[in-house]
Amino acid sequence: MADRDPVEVRLSDSFESVDARTWDRLAGSDDPFLSHAFFAALEASGSVGEDTGWSPLPLTVARGDETVGAAPAFLKTHSQGEYVFDHGWADAWARAGGDYYPKLQIAVPFTPVVGRRLLGPEPALVLAGAETLVRQNGLSSAHVTFLTEAEAAAAEERGWLVRHGVQYHWRHAGEADFDGFLGRCSSRKRKAIRRERAAAREGLTFRQLRGAEIGPAEMDAMWGFYQDTGSRKWGQPYLTHAFFAEAVERLGDQLLLFLAERDGRPIAGALNWVGADTLFGRYWGCSEEVPFLHFELCYYQAIEWAIAHSLATVQAGAQGEHKLARGYEPVLTYSAHFIPHGGFRAAVAEFLEREREAVAFELEAMRGELPFRKD
Repeated sequence: MADRDPVEVRLSDSFESVDARTWDRLAGSDDPFLSHAFFAALEASGSVGEDTGWSPLPLTVARGDETVGAAPAFLKTHSQGEYVFDHGWADAWARAGGDYYPKLQIAVPFTPVVGRRLLGPEPALVLAGAETLVRQNGLSSAHVTFLTEAEAAAAEERGWLVRHGVQYHWRHAGEADFDGFLGRCSSRKRKAIRRERAAAREGLTFRQLRGAEIGPAEMDAMWGFYQDTGSRKWGQPYLTHAFFAEAVERLGDQLLLFLAERDGRPIAGALNWVGADTLFGRYWGCSEEVPFLHFELCYYQAIEWAIAHSLATVQAGAQGEHKLARGYEPVLTYSAHFIPHGGFRAAVAEFLEREREAVAFELEAMRGELPFRKD
């Protein structure tokens, strides 16, 4: 293929209309949230679509006859389900008389996990495609959320604004088992974790199910837990009931379910996704309040499973400083924002500069809250 071959940006109105093999070739197999099957499950279940405010607009870039880049893009009419909050930017734009929505969002919907977003060997081509889409359609902005540090640097080189955030990830330090992890902790923290696990497990039994082991009854129970948590946290769960069935069918062994049962009846669950070197904790819920059960299912069992399966990290989702005491370390996250309007861009840039300073200070302070021995 010659370098002089023209570059073409292509848009589709559905992930189903994008060739799955081409998409997965660019996405790779390390991250389950980038797979064509994941986005197809969101569409088929009605979790994304025009009625949800997440209109699929998968973007691909072709050079000659070969597709060399892609991005999971959506046209958004609100800012829900993103976990990088820009409601203040939208309000400011509206007060100035502009229309912030629709905007272009490159993201994994409802999923604050860190990973690649600019698929293929030339991320600059994907960014250029997003810029072209914004300008040609008069959109206010484009946003890429939870992208990698390298992708954020590539975006910054093109003049995108980079925003920092904080998440909490557990990192495998060579432990052979959970006791090895506890051995890294101070005596006081080690005892506290053991007390929490004992309290959470009293009178309960636990199951760990993967892929085909997750039957309809178990997934229905998990849906109920998710629905309860979602309605309490943000008013309306983002994912439909059908998504849970679609996920089991399409994603198979990438799904891992931890269940807590009392007398054979599920009372709590945590649904995880398995990547090549990362366990992604995603959804949790319960029908019975048990002290420390959330920590047991979402954090401690995730660590145990990751160690047993030689995974490097556990990503336990957004927010939650309580994760620090459970061995989850604070890490920087990145998002990138393309704002073509000069005045608005300057205002956002000033805000982000101050915010990055605050995040850096917060990150350093939180590292002192980790449970590990100082030696």
